Amino acid sequence: MQHTQIDPAILYFGTPVVLLSTVDAEGVTNTAPMSSVFWLGHTAVLGMGGRSQTARNLLETGECVINLPSAPLVSAVDALALTTGRDPVPVGKERVGYRHVPDKLATAGLHGRPGDTVRAERIDECPVHLEARVVDAHTLAGQEPGDDATFLFEAAVSRVHVHDDIRATGTTNRIDPDRWRPLIMAFQRFYGLAGELRPSRLATIDEEWYR
Repeated sequence: MQHTQIDPAILYFGTPVVLLSTVDAEGVTNTAPMSSVFWLGHTAVLGMGGRSQTARNLLETGECVINLPSAPLVSAVDALALTTGRDPVPVGKERVGYRHVPDKLATAGLHGRPGDTVRAERIDECPVHLEARVVDAHTLAGQEPGDDATFLFEAAVSRVHVHDDIRATGTTNRIDPDRWRPLIMAFQRFYGLAGELRPSRLATIDEEWYR
């Protein structure tokens, strides 16, 4: 198989979509779709541009809920594309069609409630809620903080809520991956997971070992 050298503008090979709820100092919640996220243990690593209201809120209060939508919520998630909580809309975003929307959840037909350990909102329709607080924030190497920077936030998960229908039968703290169908973003397009390909040797290790 021959390989060809290319220079893609983005390297989004496939990550879960989240609806990230954040809150400003006045307690106003902003909700934004994003897919630059991964987990290390019970710490979420979030990446985003400094021109977003989400980044501003995380720097200001550090509170968030990482809401994970399932694949059937794709239309609600897409309704929030090209929206921003910033007013006025930053020039760079305005050029590509972003518009200011003060109530994101109403726009998407979703419903929120305050978290237990943070003020940011849990989204009822999302099967997974991860309440978290920022424990560290920095820009990519060589960048100065500001609208043009890309920020990395480390957020410690303080509480987890899940819909009962994705829990593993007969367990207290486990999610059944056959029932959990996350929404995936790859190169700006939405996808869902297919069925399990084959058993994994890692699955022979009890999940509790990772605590």
